[in-house]
Amino acid sequence: MTTFLHIHRAMHAVIDRQKNHGMHFRVLAKALRMSGGDHIHSGTVVGKLEGEREMTLGFVDLLRDDFIEKDRARGIFFTQDWVSMPGVIPVALGGIHVWHMPALTEIFGDDSVLQFGGGTLGHPWGNAPGATANRVALEACVQARNEGHDLAREGNEIIRAACKWSPELAAACEVWKAIKFEFEPVDTIDK
Repeated sequence: MTTFLHIHRAMHAVIDRQKNHGMHFRVLAKALRMSGGDHIHSGTVVGKLEGEREMTLGFVDLLRDDFIEKDRARGIFFTQDWVSMPGVIPVALGGIHVWHMPALTEIFGDDSVLQFGGGTLGHPWGNAPGATANRVALEACVQARNEGHDLAREGNEIIRAACKWSPELAAACEVWKAIKFEFEPVDTIDK
């Protein structure tokens, strides 16, 4: 049996969302990696837990990669060599659903955890069809990406095409079609 340690970032906003004090989440992400966790809630870019895209990609790099080059656009201010310290798998959660799958696949790639709460449990036919809808959407996006499709540009069409052979996905798409989270990111490069 294998046990995994999840590092949740509950209450992180007390530390990293204050403009006048505290530290940035990229610093917290490094500390959480050094604490020995296996996976951590890293933000999503999409869904209700906002975050600037490039900043979140920087967090993901810091958590997952062994060697990270300086990249100010992603909030990486110096080259980081983690040597033999194990990486941490990023976990995306918080208001995510099947329509977010193309972006989640593009942002997080293959080495990640996508945790759907309401995006599964809110399916009109129940939990199992909700899980099926998420799996079908994920597999369709991974296949499309591997075939060279541009998920950012073609994502909605990819999901719609998968709906033709998955009634579970079609029902989920109908439920989540009007759900949008509009926000201004708080975590920005200039912080």
